[in-house]
Amino acid sequence: MPPAQPRKPDVSAAAKERNEYIPSFISKKPFYAIDDTGEDNNDYLEHQRLQKQEQDSKWYDRGKRTGPAATKYRKGACENCGAMTHKKKDCLSRPRKAGAKWTGKGIEADEVVQDVQLGWDAKRDRWNGYDASDFTQRIEEFNELEEIRKQAKAEKGDKDSDEEGDEGDKYDAETDMGRKQATSTRNLRLREDTAKYLLNLDLDSAKYDPKTRSMVDSGATADNAAALVAEEGFMKASGDAAEFERAQRYAWETQERGDKNKLHLQANPTSGEMMRKKELREAEEKKAAQKKALQEKYGVQEKFHDEALKKIAVTENERYVEYDERGLIKGAPKVKARSKYAEDVLINNHTSVWGSWWSNFKWGYACCHSTVKNSYCTGEAGKEAFEAEQRMRSGADVEVVPKAVAWKEEEALQEHVPNAVSRDDKASRDAARKRTLQEMTNGVTEDEMEEYRKKRQMAADPMASFMHSKEAV
Repeated sequence: MPPAQPRKPDVSAAAKERNEYIPSFISKKPFYAIDDTGEDNNDYLEHQRLQKQEQDSKWYDRGKRTGPAATKYRKGACENCGAMTHKKKDCLSRPRKAGAKWTGKGIEADEVVQDVQLGWDAKRDRWNGYDASDFTQRIEEFNELEEIRKQAKAEKGDKDSDEEGDEGDKYDAETDMGRKQATSTRNLRLREDTAKYLLNLDLDSAKYDPKTRSMVDSGATADNAAALVAEEGFMKASGDAAEFERAQRYAWETQERGDKNKLHLQANPTSGEMMRKKELREAEEKKAAQKKALQEKYGVQEKFHDEALKKIAVTENERYVEYDERGLIKGAPKVKARSKYAEDVLINNHTSVWGSWWSNFKWGYACCHSTVKNSYCTGEAGKEAFEAEQRMRSGADVEVVPKAVAWKEEEALQEHVPNAVSRDDKASRDAARKRTLQEMTNGVTEDEMEEYRKKRQMAADPMASFMHSKEAV
């Protein structure tokens, strides 16, 4: 036999011997990096090498169905449309009042279900699966409709007006005269106009506020720069630019409101000016009629006569004023703060207000010392009556008798009291009640104890109540 061909050495990465210098956390395969078969390959570093690329993915046929639809409902199919490829909750067909499961009619064909394997980029591609033919079809439909519209207008002889309308749309888009465009710049000033803050650079003139882009302190001076204050956007200082701005705004407002007579300032300026002046005149007449009705109902004051308010009015002056640490003007008289309640109101002939007098924890009037709030004033008579009442209450008018005289009078009265006990009998009775020193030192005798036992009443004696009743009888 001929000798066998020498075997080529395996130079693949799997045939290489293990490198002991590779760390274990790199050489060891993680627990989840196992093949579908569950077997471990010879290449112990396979999990560290570049993995195989996924197969080229193709986009699925969206909305494609397989063959003709079934004629009878099948078990496990969608209850709504009757297709086998999805359930009722995933059905994209119109929900039916009675589904195909119960009617057996209108069963749709099954969809084509494809196993689409998309890569990382393909999953995130927003144009993946886009069919340009769909948009081409939309363009063709639009062009056909446009041709039909032009033919219809050509038959009516409105070709010139159509072209003018197209030019008008372009004019609206390119300028700020129309209000259809959202990007209109009608509020910006024209580039060829001079900025307001450059008209007068005098420091004493009107000042330009860059935050609001307007002139402030317009009343400070009488120059043209001070009078340039924009209301809404830029307003020219000469000519009838302001009047033209009002007319243009009025025309726009009629178009936005959808009035019966819509105005267009460029198309028919005469009609627009007449309508605007007519409306202004009607508004003035209505305002004058309303003012006249109010004057007839409430009267009119020809001249303002309140001099107090004129004095209070704020005026500009250069008077030097110094303020203290509390923010008050130095040397100015102190003004009492007034409350929201009525002050210094005198009622019922009183000469003082309620609460101007205090006595015995009660408020009253100082003019008559009355503690009743809505009482009528009695003047000095009320004061005298109040003082007399206080003297009677405190006993100030009662004469105080000395104690020595009072005791003598009491003793004299006791001596002359009829049927009164004499002093001797009273003293003897009190002496009989007292125990003598001999009785207290010698103790109690047998006779006294016997007498005590006889007179003592026993609470538990059943005959005690009978004896008392007998003695009472």
